[in-house]
Amino acid sequence: MTNVLPPVGRASVLAELVGAVSGVAASFVVVDGVPGVGRTSTLEQLALRLQDVNPDIRIQHASGVPWESSVPFGALRQLLPTVNTVDAEQDYETLAAAIAGALRQTEQSTVILLDDAHDVDAQSLKALASLIRHHRSDDVAVVCARRPRPDGDVRAHEVLDRAADRTVHIGPLTITEVAELAAGRGVVLSPSAAGELTRHTGGLPRHVLALLDELPRDTWKGVRPDLPAPAFVDAAVRATLANCDDDARRLVCTVAVLGSACALPIVCAIADIRDPWPVVDIVEQLGLVVVQRQSSATVLDTPDPMARAAVLATMSRSDRAQLHRDAAAVLEDPADVLAHIADAEPLPDSALSGRLATLAGERAAHGEWATAARLFELSSRSAIEPHQRQDMMIRAVDAMIGAGDVRTAAGHVAEIESLRETPMRNAVLGYLAILRGRPQEANARLERAWQLVRARHEPDVAAVICHRQVLHNLARCDGENLVRWADRAVELVGADNATAVEAQAIRGLGLGGTGRVTEALASYRDLWGHASTGAVGQRVQMGAGWLHLATDDVELARAELESALPTDFLGGSTRISLWARAWLARTYFVTGEWNDALRLVAEGADLVERSGAALIRPLLQWTATQIHALRGDWDAAADSARLGNAGARDYEIMRVPSALAHAAIAEARADYAAVIRALAPLTEPWAGNDIAEPGFWPWPDVYANALVQEGRLADADSFLTKHEARVAVRGHRSAQARLGCARGRLLGARGDIDAARAAFDAALALLTPLPLVYDRARVNFAYGQTLRRAGKRREADSVISAARDGYLSIGATTYVRRCDRELKAGGLHAVLKDRAHDDLTPQEDAVAGLVATGMTNREVASELFLSVKTVQFHLTRVYAKLGIRSRAELAAARGPGSAPE
Repeated sequence: MTNVLPPVGRASVLAELVGAVSGVAASFVVVDGVPGVGRTSTLEQLALRLQDVNPDIRIQHASGVPWESSVPFGALRQLLPTVNTVDAEQDYETLAAAIAGALRQTEQSTVILLDDAHDVDAQSLKALASLIRHHRSDDVAVVCARRPRPDGDVRAHEVLDRAADRTVHIGPLTITEVAELAAGRGVVLSPSAAGELTRHTGGLPRHVLALLDELPRDTWKGVRPDLPAPAFVDAAVRATLANCDDDARRLVCTVAVLGSACALPIVCAIADIRDPWPVVDIVEQLGLVVVQRQSSATVLDTPDPMARAAVLATMSRSDRAQLHRDAAAVLEDPADVLAHIADAEPLPDSALSGRLATLAGERAAHGEWATAARLFELSSRSAIEPHQRQDMMIRAVDAMIGAGDVRTAAGHVAEIESLRETPMRNAVLGYLAILRGRPQEANARLERAWQLVRARHEPDVAAVICHRQVLHNLARCDGENLVRWADRAVELVGADNATAVEAQAIRGLGLGGTGRVTEALASYRDLWGHASTGAVGQRVQMGAGWLHLATDDVELARAELESALPTDFLGGSTRISLWARAWLARTYFVTGEWNDALRLVAEGADLVERSGAALIRPLLQWTATQIHALRGDWDAAADSARLGNAGARDYEIMRVPSALAHAAIAEARADYAAVIRALAPLTEPWAGNDIAEPGFWPWPDVYANALVQEGRLADADSFLTKHEARVAVRGHRSAQARLGCARGRLLGARGDIDAARAAFDAALALLTPLPLVYDRARVNFAYGQTLRRAGKRREADSVISAARDGYLSIGATTYVRRCDRELKAGGLHAVLKDRAHDDLTPQEDAVAGLVATGMTNREVASELFLSVKTVQFHLTRVYAKLGIRSRAELAAARGPGSAPE
């Protein structure tokens, strides 16, 4: 077997392609990918992989080129020169038969790989599509790789769209994959350098490799390296600009100097262009500028950072400086004006540094952390005094963390640690440790900051340290200390101070976590007077949404969390948006909107990857893991649980959802011993009262249910009694319903069916006014199992049918199948009078089917909610009726896929 490593980040794409072309039927597969993403190398690796699997396979290659896209059957003649294509366009079915006959002569499996298929003539593509359509039983596959429109021939795209049995998309590399690709080239990238290289290149492997090969190794030692365009991009941009007139070049250069998308009137004012449309049309057609037509304005931007770098490289430093000055004279936002003035000045200027610092502080006070970070950095660069330069850099890093740019901030750690020790320095390092999920480091940094600060003389710095302690204790799930530090911040600087407002935006969660829900809700109502809009308002909305979800006000939680998602207006923070995404995904989970929940998790996972905010990853992945498990997608569930894994030294807010994710997989598999193992750590002293506070973490009922299923009834009773007492005091509806369901399980297991029925009915009544679709289905399922075990088959049939309907409505296929087994095992509708004495009863059939899959008697008992002795009794009767003596014989008798549906 050839030892060939797949391209970095392409293992899943290759596995999908191998599966697509290795099926029982002929297939036509289209591979989509933008230029530079690695379509050609993926096809090459696919050929190697297929030959590893089957050395006798026949691989045929061809590729399209623009100047031959109109040559009829040009590509087909590359592949099969002996096939007669004269007049073939009139009869593609006959041509397909001729191609099939030519391929059969070799008596080999054939895979045809067509690269740059967007430039392949339409006639060749039609012929190959007809081959697959009319010869499905032949061992042949066609794989076509193409660029997306508008590249290529429109006729080729139309054929590919119509012919594709499957379309596989090749996406850009992630930051982790870019770092892996660099390591393969012998370049070790810091997380911040890997993030910058990924941002600059868009994660396109061709461009990443070009820069790694072209630039000196020292380039990658900086926190945010100033990256040029790859040589081939630079050459293309220079050649295109050389053919532009003065107005077009000036427009392109102005857009590049502005550094981000800007409205057309502003660009024209800076570039001194009075009639823009002819110029805009030219540069857009040349691919030098992207035109975005928004509702209020037409906006211009460069296609990507590499194109911007290439354009800037064509300009002299003095020309760039002059354009920065021209931009400063036209722009209105003071932050943009000062930034362009700073970019135009080649030498330090203490006055300019002071102006930048003042404005940065104002923007930070409004929660516009990304803008503040940019201004603080420029202030540091403009400062003359070393202490001023250092202080501004510390402030810049603090603002980066506030904006959620943890990767870039982490790249400055060595620099910050080399500076003189100050309270703010330690507070910033502690803040960074929190977002990176390092509680011990954060605690040490923040304690040291508090030791150093002179609160009476530096109340603003002291309040910042208090705010960081608020976040630290939020991550520790320590509501009592969270509230204490938030109150201390208010005492130091007053309730209207921006730092105090941010602390109070989290304080409500601390109050809720300690059972003071009424006070918590009132605190958020009061906060709207201080921060109802803007970036600080984003924090308040996130906190309020989190609390409202925990207190069963689901619709209000949805509205608030959805409002807290955006980061593109008013300086919103990626960090806050991540928290909002995580809790909105939970909101969608409980209401049964699982596709939306998975979409949010995917977006959040991408944000975590780009920002480096590891703290929030387990919370996101918990929801994805549970949905995948309930859908029976075990591989996806295992992958997301692995991504969300947390260790004993991580923050509690990481450890709890990680444990819940693993418990969700175990429960979906009816492995209740594994549920207990996963959740047992949450019963230990480190977990504290906040983790058991009703509404925040839905685990006590899952743990109690597992204890019942494992036969530990006394333990379940003791555990439930403690949690039921707290829920009764809090008056929390959904938590009371969940615990009531577990209590019903316990009562049923003890044989008190009337009390069990009352507990389940009460649980359902509590859930009736709430939009908690999953919880209702869960209660009905447990209720039906309990009734069936008590012999109440008719009643059980009705309740389990309701559970099935609920699970079916949200796509919980794992439990839909389990409901079907319960209904079959109940045997209510079975026709008994004509059944021979040696036929299996419905319950025996259910037991036999599960045993045949390899389950132990204990596992079958858990799955069907029976005692182990009952399972053994049924199994003995099954053996006697079928004339067999072992589990192996039963598995052979039942055959593959024998689990009852």
